[in-house]
Amino acid sequence: MNVGEAARRSGLPAKTIRYYEDIGLVMPARLGNGYRSYAEDDIHRLTFLKRARGLGFSIMECRHLLALYDDKGRASQDVLRIATAHVAAIEAKICELEGMRATLQKLIASCHGDQRPDCPILEDIAGEGAHNG
Repeated sequence: MNVGEAARRSGLPAKTIRYYEDIGLVMPARLGNGYRSYAEDDIHRLTFLKRARGLGFSIMECRHLLALYDDKGRASQDVLRIATAHVAAIEAKICELEGMRATLQKLIASCHGDQRPDCPILEDIAGEGAHNG
């Protein structure tokens, strides 16, 4: 099948599929005329990649997960280690986002929101305010 059909079946844009091919995550066959020809296995890999990326795994992590998926002699602990590290990174990002939200909520509460030019939000962003942190 061509890239358009592969895109429809996998739910990924054709541009993304071509990118995944460029970086070696999928390797469709090439027809005599040079066109890509995607097989069911390629669609499965693309669907795998879509799901993994949707869970926030990096391209490098996806590459590793695909290698483990292809390795029928894999140890599940290797997959668990990747997933556990990813959850730790997500939790760190959540903490960072919660800190950002708390800072912005304080700044919003300190802003008069009127016609005056002084703005504690801009002052903080510029590093001029007493609200830094």
